[in-house]
Order: sequence, then structure tokens, then C-alpha cells
Amino acid sequence: QVQLVESGGGLVQAGGSLRLSCAASGSINSINGMGWYRQTPGKQRELVASIPSDGSTNYADSVKGRFTISRDNAKNMVYLQMDRLKLEDTAVYYCKARINPIAHMHFYDYWGQGTQVTVSS
Repeated sequence: QVQLVESGGGLVQAGGSLRLSCAASGSINSINGMGWYRQTPGKQRELVASIPSDGSTNYADSVKGRFTISRDNAKNMVYLQMDRLKLEDTAVYYCKARINPIAHMHFYDYWGQGTQVTVSS
């Protein structure tokens, strides 16, 4: 079974930094795109940043210039460096990866359970 586990969330003051990590484990054959999403209560989950297998990056306009997504293919990990955090960045952050499991056809989207990021004034 494939698992994604996020870590690195917590409480931080506005203007501060956090680095989120997401580790994929289990019976993995290969991983295509990976990304970070965030969600607040009553709000639709939104894409924060994504990184395809070619290493290119995409960001939501609200985080451009402040967040950096990266991945380590050898470790099956994806990271989100968050700098100059703002109050509106407060959310549960979820890791997503499109993964081809061993002994299965096609790729499937897997989600982590989420990690809380709270930015205080």
C-alpha cells in the first residue's frame, strides 16, 4: 500500500518560515507529478504548488516569490519551503503524488493526511 506522510507544519509568526516535507512509501514503481494543496474549513482545496517529474515548477499567484517546491526522486520526497508567511497562508496543507504502484496498471493520485500550518500576527 502506498502512503504519503507530511511533516513540518506548526505555528509560526507572520514573516517567518516553515519547510514542509512529504515522504512517499510503499510498493511504488514510479512517481509522476507531485504537489502541495491547502484547505481551510468550508473552502475548496486549492493547488499551492506542483512539480512534474521533469523538475519544472508551478505556483499559485498568491505564493509566487515566497514558496519554493522541490523534490528528491531518489528519496520519493517532495518539499515546500515557505518564506515570508502571511496570515492568509493558514491552512491544512496536503501532499499529493501521482504514483504507479507495483503490480498495478496506470497511475493513481495519492494524498497525505495533511499538516496544519498556522500563521500568527
